[in-house]
Amino acid sequence: MLKISNVEVTYVDVILVLRGISLEVADGCIVTLLGANGAGKSTTLKAVSGLLHTEDGEVTRGSIEFGGHRIDRLNPEQTAKMGIIQVVEGRQLLEHLTVEENLRVGGSVYKGGGNVKRDLEMVYHYFPKLEMLRSSTSGYLSGGEAQMLVMGRALMAHPKLLLLDEPSLGLSPVLVAEIYQIITRINEEDKTSILLVEQNAKAALGVAEYGYVMENGRVVLDGPANVLIDNEDIKEFYLGLSQVGGKKSFREVKHYKRRKRWLA
Repeated sequence: MLKISNVEVTYVDVILVLRGISLEVADGCIVTLLGANGAGKSTTLKAVSGLLHTEDGEVTRGSIEFGGHRIDRLNPEQTAKMGIIQVVEGRQLLEHLTVEENLRVGGSVYKGGGNVKRDLEMVYHYFPKLEMLRSSTSGYLSGGEAQMLVMGRALMAHPKLLLLDEPSLGLSPVLVAEIYQIITRINEEDKTSILLVEQNAKAALGVAEYGYVMENGRVVLDGPANVLIDNEDIKEFYLGLSQVGGKKSFREVKHYKRRKRWLA
């Protein structure tokens, strides 16, 4: 469904952020993109959704294809109409509107003649708590409730490819588990393809079929999720476990950027 081929991204004509990355998302699959802050994960999503152009960024090399069509020159409105919907990091809501009004805004993106009442029921099926809060002002939601709402708003647009940027950020372990259960259900029940950006490697690899690890704008490791989660480097650098199961300090973990075995 999605194919990114040797893509470079430059901001304001001088700042090279992505340095020739390639990845694929097959139809109906969950693929995760892992990496530390500044690795280029969010830039990758924005290059796919077209939001890159709103930040003076540009794909300067390579190509991005969706369903066999070149999309790296399209704006966000055009990609959204194709069914590519991004849930950006930070849970950005229309805070003065109610929960249901936010959902209806998401539904306005869909041009396929959807039934709004039916679509709302679909969202409430995945997020029953949102139905209880449907008349509440969204600016007063908790972090977990806000994450549910931005995901529900995206579902109202009937995505073919859902781009999720750090859905677990700032949430408690219980809420992270709940959000990831819902991500799995959306994928399985609606056959929605998902490209998932995360720093929480354990949660992401637990639901994904395939994963890529980014560092400094490059993909340095990739493979099936069940293989990556047993990889010693992943355990050490993302799960905080050494080969003998001991915890590594953050200071020690930071040194991974200078190690060479990623590229071996």
